Amino acid sequence: MADLKAIQQTLGHEFRDVSLLQLAITHPSASGNQSKPSDDNQRMEFLGDAILQAVISEALYRLHPEKDEGHLTKARARLVNGTSLAAKADALSLGQHLVLGRGQQSDFARGKDSALEDVFEALVAALYLDGGLDAASGFVRRVFEDELAHPDSIAVIENPKGELQEYFQGITGVSPTYELLSTSGPAHAREFEVTVLQAGKELGRGTGSSKKEAESQAASAALAKLAQK
Repeated sequence: MADLKAIQQTLGHEFRDVSLLQLAITHPSASGNQSKPSDDNQRMEFLGDAILQAVISEALYRLHPEKDEGHLTKARARLVNGTSLAAKADALSLGQHLVLGRGQQSDFARGKDSALEDVFEALVAALYLDGGLDAASGFVRRVFEDELAHPDSIAVIENPKGELQEYFQGITGVSPTYELLSTSGPAHAREFEVTVLQAGKELGRGTGSSKKEAESQAASAALAKLAQK
């Protein structure tokens, strides 16, 4: 059983509805092959991603009035990058609280970074749903306090999706889109295939143990093609 009290201390928030917290730390492997979308943290990860983007964007905007759009966009991309979020989750020891399916420790180890990224975003969503934007924002701003204060010192993390977006924003002003082509494998070891499109034209495909990883691989494939032109 996860230590919900310890997680709440880490988050700095006492939940009125602890079922939200329990759901946020439930890995897809724990819900089984016959699970419903509401049985694990994947829907919450979707919501948390949007909240995280908004909170980081507002914080950077307010803290750095001297920075232009380009600087703010790059800083945000570095902060919400999957590698960055996984590192933050690892530093907070969130992985040790994840609820996994029986015997799935080896599968978790293979997809650890993706799982850590997802649980971080899911917990941001849980904070928002239980305590409102103030609770979610307070946590995010505390965890990223140093990076938000000094965005120019943020380590550059490989971000193929961000690079591809910048490339097309500069040329057409329109960002590429990602489309899920297929999902295969059992719940604890999913494999996703994604294509990236620009104006309806396929630029590249990628696969991975999460949609985000597959999107990143697709973006890398697209950048490699563009480099050959």
